[in-house]
Amino acid sequence: MNDRIGITDLKRMFAEAGKQIRQEHESLSRLDSIGGDGDHGTAMLQAFDTLDEAAKAGSGKSLSGWLKDAGWSVLGVGGGASTALLGTFIAGMGDAELGDECGCAQLAASLKAGLEALGRQTKAQPGDKTMMDALAPAVEAFADAAARGKPAATAMEEAAEAACRGAESTKAMIARYGRAKFLGEKTRGSADAGATSMALLFRGFSIGLMQAKEA
Repeated sequence: MNDRIGITDLKRMFAEAGKQIRQEHESLSRLDSIGGDGDHGTAMLQAFDTLDEAAKAGSGKSLSGWLKDAGWSVLGVGGGASTALLGTFIAGMGDAELGDECGCAQLAASLKAGLEALGRQTKAQPGDKTMMDALAPAVEAFADAAARGKPAATAMEEAAEAACRGAESTKAMIARYGRAKFLGEKTRGSADAGATSMALLFRGFSIGLMQAKEA
C-alpha cells in the first residue's frame, strides 16, 4: 500500500470531514445552545462550504499551499470564534513543509504545527471544555502512531478515536471559556460543541484517508 498522501487524498479527507459535519450540524447547534449562541453547527456548515470551494480552486498547489489557502478562506467566513479557530488550525497545518505529497511523519508535523498555531490564538487547554479537549489528544495520538511506524490511515484512525474520547470527556467538565463560563455547573453533563466538531473532523479525516488508501 502506498502510504504517501497527495493533494487528492488531502482534499478527500476534508470532504469526508464536511460530510460528518453536515450530518450532525443540528446536534452541534443544540449542544452550543446550552451555553452559547446555538449557532455552532451553522458556522461549521459555512466553514465546510468554503472548504469545498477551496478544494475546487486549489489545483496545482502544494499540500502546504493548499492548507494555507484553505485555512485563510475559513478565516474569512466570519462565523465567530469557532470558524476563526478552525481556520487558524488549518492554515497552521500549512506551516509545515509538505511539498506535493507527504508521509505519516510529515502529516504528524503538519497537525502539530496547526495545534501550535491555534495555541498562539487561545489560552484554552485540555480540561477547559473547548475544542482543545478533542484536538490536542487527536494530534498527540497521530504523532505517537507515526513515531511507532504506523501507516497514516492507521494513525488517523487512532487520532479519531482519541478525539472521540476527548469530546466525550467534556461532559464531566465545567466550561471555562466563552459565554458558557458564566453558567458554571449548568454546563456539566453535556459535551462541548467545539470538541464534538473536532471529533467529527478527525472521524472524517480517518474515513477519507482510509478510502484514499483503498482506492
